[in-house]
Amino acid sequence: MGTEEQSDQEYAGLLQRDAVGFLLQCDDGNHYRLELLRTPIDEVEKRVVVTGRLSDQSILEASGIRLA
Repeated sequence: MGTEEQSDQEYAGLLQRDAVGFLLQCDDGNHYRLELLRTPIDEVEKRVVVTGRLSDQSILEASGIRLA
């Protein structure tokens, strides 16, 4: 059985930090827990665009973050 490769998408919103890690509060009202390769200190509490793919309905595997 093969798996379908999902391509990276862009998600815009507010980057937030909590006791567990980082969250993206998207412009469309969705919230995603982020899995990150680096710690985005400069982008916390700012509007960002996250490039990545959803690993399930609430976890976003981020491959990049940039200020919006």
